[in-house]
Amino acid sequence: MSGGHTLATEIEGLVGECESLLGQASSFEALEALRVEFLGRKGRLAAVMSRLPGLEPEERRQAGAAANKVKDTLGALYLKRQDALARQAETAMLAAFDATLPGRAPAAGSLHPITIVTGEICTVFRELGFDVVTGPEIETDFYNFEALNFPPEHPARDMQDTLYITDATLLRTHTSPLQIRTLESTAPPVAAVAPGKVYRRDSDLTHSPMFHQIEGFLVDREVSMADLRGVLTYFLHAIFGRDTRVRFRPSFFPFTEPSAEADISCVICAGSGHAGTDTCRVCKGTGWVEILGCGMIDPNVLAAVNLDPEEYSGFAFGLGVERVAMLKYGIGDLRLFFENDVRFLAQFA
Repeated sequence: MSGGHTLATEIEGLVGECESLLGQASSFEALEALRVEFLGRKGRLAAVMSRLPGLEPEERRQAGAAANKVKDTLGALYLKRQDALARQAETAMLAAFDATLPGRAPAAGSLHPITIVTGEICTVFRELGFDVVTGPEIETDFYNFEALNFPPEHPARDMQDTLYITDATLLRTHTSPLQIRTLESTAPPVAAVAPGKVYRRDSDLTHSPMFHQIEGFLVDREVSMADLRGVLTYFLHAIFGRDTRVRFRPSFFPFTEPSAEADISCVICAGSGHAGTDTCRVCKGTGWVEILGCGMIDPNVLAAVNLDPEEYSGFAFGLGVERVAMLKYGIGDLRLFFENDVRFLAQFA
């Protein structure tokens, strides 16, 4: 018997031995061990094939052909046994499964508190006949400042801590540019609120470089400060409750004249100024909390959108959504809104 014939016979003998051992393998781990033993880089088939170079050319050809055939056969036997074990595992799993048991409900998500409060605010104003408008977060200097009565050297520009992209473009510092954009395209009477993200160079416990603001405005003939007070008082009662007291204090904003700031009685201490025996940390003992800025639209702003200030008047207001949410839910740290901690967010499910 030639060496090539002997080696080919030895190679073919691996099939029966491997098939027998595969039939006994009862786990995927045992199956993998057999694959390595017979088909691995240092396995038994590789060890036999390492002897091929010592054979005569014809014997080497015969033994090589046998080796390739055996390799394919062993691979097919391995996959067949792997499929059989997988079916057995699936059958065992189904046998242990009780179809009468109730299913596990998936974890329920929730809207973010900022989204919730924004929706509540917009709903109140929709009920009053206001539209909801949106616009670009990257603004031009004209819409963000100039048309809102901020001339180039106006000191109020410094208060905004603006994030400029170029000399003429910037990340909007408020949603007030939507007042200009809306009045450019829509003739009075116009009433709208503009929710959205705004950006300023600021970051601490009570400030964030990105936050959410809602601008509101109404323009028509014979609009007065009394209309402003009536609308905003209704709004604040709708959000914080009918027992909430509201007051207006004189203030200054470049785009409104006269201007005011609206305060509400502190929702934490119910306006008492005290939390137990301590001074209320939210209102600092005053019993009042500033909630928004407002005023009658400055004639220069109306003129910027080609409206005659002698014929038309209007009011505008702006509020921070985070501030409303912090007061509404008693949240003490602004950063909680942006950290995406599921323990915090789950409270709003």
